[in-house]
Amino acid sequence: MVHELADYERAPDECHLTEEQLHAALFAEQPALFGHVALDADGEPLGFALWFLNFSTWRGVHGIYLEDLYVRPAARGTGTGRRLLATLAAVCVERGYQRLDWWVLDWNPAREFYHSIGAAAMDEWLPYRLTGAALTDLARHAD
Repeated sequence: MVHELADYERAPDECHLTEEQLHAALFAEQPALFGHVALDADGEPLGFALWFLNFSTWRGVHGIYLEDLYVRPAARGTGTGRRLLATLAAVCVERGYQRLDWWVLDWNPAREFYHSIGAAAMDEWLPYRLTGAALTDLARHAD
């Protein structure tokens, strides 16, 4: 389903994740990636949420960063996405985490859904990323 998400986000050539990599990340001795899968009554996957912990130095506690949320087209509008997000919210509440964060593409129609559940766009923050040659070049300056 991660590759389905990449297709949906108009970036199928950018997704190189293998089943083996995902399995290793989720089921390592000390995993840094966690996931939830929504299933239908027959056990078929409808969607997933992949997440990891972040930390707020201002609040002094962990939070959840939702890396990917995906609901298959046939299951959209059925509450599957809401249930996946509610599960993550429950993890936050149970563990004393104070934030559930994620990014969303500006054209994604799911933004209306996110606003409907009370999520606020963080317009004042701009994402930055280092990859490829820029990442390698900067790494050369490490002590």
